[in-house]
Amino acid sequence: MIDPSILRNDPDLLRESQRRRGEDVTIIDQLIDADAAKRAAGMRFDELRSAQKEIGKQIGPLQGYLKKSPDPTRQVELDALMARASSLADEVKAASTEADELEALAAKLWLQVSNVVSLESPVGGESDFTVIEHVGTPRDFTAEGFEPRDHLDIGERLDAIDTVRGAKVSGSRFFYLKGMGAQLEFALLNLAMQQAAENGFIPMITPTLVLPSAMEGTGFLGQAAENVYRIESDDMYLVGTSEVPLAAYHSEEIINVADLPLRYAGWSSCFRREAGSYGKDTHGIIRVHQFDKVEMFVFTTPEEAGAEHLRLLQWEKDFIDALEIPYRVIDVATGDLGSSAARKFDIEAWIPTQQAYREITSTSNTTEFQARRLKIRMRDEQGVRPLATLNGTLCAMPRIIVAILENHQQPDGSVVLPPALRPFLGGKAVFTPRA
Repeated sequence: MIDPSILRNDPDLLRESQRRRGEDVTIIDQLIDADAAKRAAGMRFDELRSAQKEIGKQIGPLQGYLKKSPDPTRQVELDALMARASSLADEVKAASTEADELEALAAKLWLQVSNVVSLESPVGGESDFTVIEHVGTPRDFTAEGFEPRDHLDIGERLDAIDTVRGAKVSGSRFFYLKGMGAQLEFALLNLAMQQAAENGFIPMITPTLVLPSAMEGTGFLGQAAENVYRIESDDMYLVGTSEVPLAAYHSEEIINVADLPLRYAGWSSCFRREAGSYGKDTHGIIRVHQFDKVEMFVFTTPEEAGAEHLRLLQWEKDFIDALEIPYRVIDVATGDLGSSAARKFDIEAWIPTQQAYREITSTSNTTEFQARRLKIRMRDEQGVRPLATLNGTLCAMPRIIVAILENHQQPDGSVVLPPALRPFLGGKAVFTPRA
């Protein structure tokens, strides 16, 4: 949710944000009307409730007086007060109902408004990103004298990836990691958690099933709802990222500013329906329904959020640098941001067989948006106020595995392992195809 004072004092900022996202601008005018009606109804209820209390103060003493000294004139006065009290009770009840309905309407409209985008983000759709930097040089396989194999071919030769049995057991876009593939994921998990701990993150293993309040609070039941798995019988959701349970971890809490920043690194399995991706990336394990991921999540002050965003990006770069994978960093365009993000940076790894850069990590500054929805606040010298939240993927396993296999493959089908991973693989330096 966005600070309501922006709606009241600078609605054009919200209109411009919606326009830059390519989303409905008229919702802001609907919100202005709903907010005004809600506040008017609230004031009406308060006035009636105050009048009701005032009459109550008069009735009690008058009833006590009449018990001791019957007085026809004062009795008429009491009867009038009692009639007015009865009428006010009905009016208060009606005003309360109206206020609640208008409050619910305004809240429903607010849920349709995405976070205010950063004015620094490039404007446009998915292809309108800005490239910030290129890191590393893609290998010239032609100069090396061989045609690179794709990750699935390599994985099958290593007996590390099995998509055929994955589809047999669970359907399309599911897979097994086995043998060297499973070992590689565990090594990546350990490297990611080691780096996170060294940078002050608290390791977390998070729930993969959450209540609607957690999913809605983080902004995943809006434009992203079509990609969320829902367990209807229990009204719960499978998370698509541990960002959701990490964000909700401190819901409805007040955190002392001295304890900020709070940094968590969550590992979880993630589930995504991949609705709207029919026909895209059907080969291999780039776009799948279930995968494991290490996610960084930070609670900090709004004033420090921008600097923390850059730190998250650097920690992601450090991790990819350690894996010796060529990549580029992009500033994501406004029309391609998630609803909770004000600004987002993606890291895209070079995938040799696709001759393209593909997203492997991202980091988003969600400012106060999620904190307001989840009722997470901080206490400092200014009092109690919303804090800021940020998230960053440190390691999304399948896509990192794809990048490692393709970029470090050898002519004989073997894969040279980055030195950073070898301590977690018993010192092994090369994965060799089965005989």
